[in-house]
Amino acid sequence: MVGKLAERRGTDINLRSGPQQREYEAIVARIARDAPDNVLDWGCGWGQVSHLLKRAGLEVSSFDFRPEREPGLQPLERFPDIEAYIETSDPRRLPYEDGAFAAVLSCGVLEHVEDPGASLDELRRVLKPGGTLYVYKLPNRHSYLEWIAKRLELYYHGRDRFDRVYGLADARALVSAHGFNVREIGRANMLPLTIDGAAAQSAAGAIWAANRALARVPGLQLLATNVELVATRA
Repeated sequence: MVGKLAERRGTDINLRSGPQQREYEAIVARIARDAPDNVLDWGCGWGQVSHLLKRAGLEVSSFDFRPEREPGLQPLERFPDIEAYIETSDPRRLPYEDGAFAAVLSCGVLEHVEDPGASLDELRRVLKPGGTLYVYKLPNRHSYLEWIAKRLELYYHGRDRFDRVYGLADARALVSAHGFNVREIGRANMLPLTIDGAAAQSAAGAIWAANRALARVPGLQLLATNVELVATRA
């Protein structure tokens, strides 16, 4: 059972955390450097990254799977400037034409899907030839923070039915097997980012800088929280 600490943190802790916001901003900056014509935010959740992509001047389409909702385009509660397509029956089916997007973002999504291979095939379908797939926040199999979270009865990857964890070789092999060429791959994040409170918010910049510096330390990075990659449709 998830403990009382997890209940106090809430399901929107990532929206209230200054350090986590820094990571979202870094992800958007990385995508913006490539200047894609349009981006699909696959599994957009609350809509926080879609909002940042839009604010960065990128054309963004947002998609989420919510079986408890009505299907179709809907404004998101926390970010009403974002209208997301809500799918309610088949999480793998995307309501877009072949080759509709220059880029697709998976931020904390691919590790949760029932059939990651089928989902990657669908993402490849909606990408233009040569289009870019950005995958962030895949849980690292050897993450020390996952180990701690499990013992504190916080959320950890592997608790839920379809959760998966990855190493670099696993992630590369999965994406490559479904028609993508991996251009960049590595581990990221050494410090907890989903933290709130006044002290964490005022120190968000310092926490983020230390987090990035520690993730570059050889050997230590093996225990990082995430695997992330950038790949192109072959």
